[in-house]
Amino acid sequence: MTEVSSISIAVWGLGKMGLPLAVVFANAGYRVTGIDVDREKVTRINAGENPYPEEPCLGTMLKSALEKKFAAGTEPAEADIHMIIIPIMLKNGKADLSLLEDVCRKIAGTLRRGDIVVLESTAPPGTCSTVVVPLLEMTGLKVEEDFGVGHCPERTMSGTALDDITQKYPKIIGATDPQTGRILTGIYSTINSKGVILMRDTQTAEAVKVFEGIYRDVNIALANELALFCEEKGIDVTEVIKAANTQPYCHLHNPGAGVGGHCIPVYPYFVMSEKTSLIQTARKINEMMPYHTVGLLENMFEKKGISLKGAKVLLLGISFRGGVKEERFSPFFAVRDELIKRGASVYGYDPLYTREEVENYGVVYTPDCTGSDAVVILADHKEFTAISWEHLYKTGTRVVIDGRNILEKHEIELMGFSYAGIGRLAAESAAAGGT
Repeated sequence: MTEVSSISIAVWGLGKMGLPLAVVFANAGYRVTGIDVDREKVTRINAGENPYPEEPCLGTMLKSALEKKFAAGTEPAEADIHMIIIPIMLKNGKADLSLLEDVCRKIAGTLRRGDIVVLESTAPPGTCSTVVVPLLEMTGLKVEEDFGVGHCPERTMSGTALDDITQKYPKIIGATDPQTGRILTGIYSTINSKGVILMRDTQTAEAVKVFEGIYRDVNIALANELALFCEEKGIDVTEVIKAANTQPYCHLHNPGAGVGGHCIPVYPYFVMSEKTSLIQTARKINEMMPYHTVGLLENMFEKKGISLKGAKVLLLGISFRGGVKEERFSPFFAVRDELIKRGASVYGYDPLYTREEVENYGVVYTPDCTGSDAVVILADHKEFTAISWEHLYKTGTRVVIDGRNILEKHEIELMGFSYAGIGRLAAESAAAGGT
């Protein structure tokens, strides 16, 4: 393989996944240019300021990369390898490829013979061949003859991106031709200790990451449906799952108040058709869970003779996942909106968000967590298990809805709270357990 120091890489998109990818390659000796439309972010990055402090070690690696061969910019740059790692989200229930198309047109303006364009973003199977290649070929250059295209999907999570890129999982690679596949195998092998898996083509590689996300969505939906069954029967679903998963062929996921993030709630829509009824059903179940959570709260209030209308409800968690500041598709939003629709006064707290950020989401910032009629847990932050629940009870809170099943049910009930988790109702409450 060519000496890495002679290979130039342009990473298009310096988000939570793109910046870690760029600094990993730079620290491996490649000449890397990071490209992003956010001028303020680019300025901060070039000054050595890590825009994602929740990503362990990224700040240190960024400073090291800047001392080597890394710089960020806002304009297109020539490179031997162009890596696209931008979000592909939904519009009207379908993948919105407009941002990808824009990036491909910009790359086309700098494309040279021998270059390779890699799509790292998770995309609907077929995107490389039907979107990326045609836009690049508008230059007059031909794929396979003049340039190569690869799909090497990121397999990362916020908070663990650096480890995910370098040592947790093999890199998936699909390419338009054998030569491009060999080059990309060599390049990614220099940064990933788990090696690579070379797929048949780009479309096959695209399917891998999409299927990973759908697997999780469907299995979370199964856990949620089993939790609803447990609520009807007065069974504690967490006890059942813990025991069932001691059998090596059983890997039940955890139920919860909703599925968030930029991956799992999105990828099912990349493949949905009249033939994907299971995938569609799973999505409906998971999208219903925030409303079920509000239903649990309303049922608890009814038992205590309290009206949800006018009640003070504290939502714990804006982020969808513990320890990570990421609110995209968080159940917080659906729960908030439904509570407001039903006339409740909504308060909020998340240890990862400032007062200004919390209040920008239309709720009253409540850092001491007191003064509410009920608390609804929507993120599994460790700080929420450390709350003085006895103090909350003394200050008037009477109902706890544990949307992440992180509390010890028996202990909370001994304090005097009326408690419900997802799939964790008292037997006498099972008949009225949700909507």
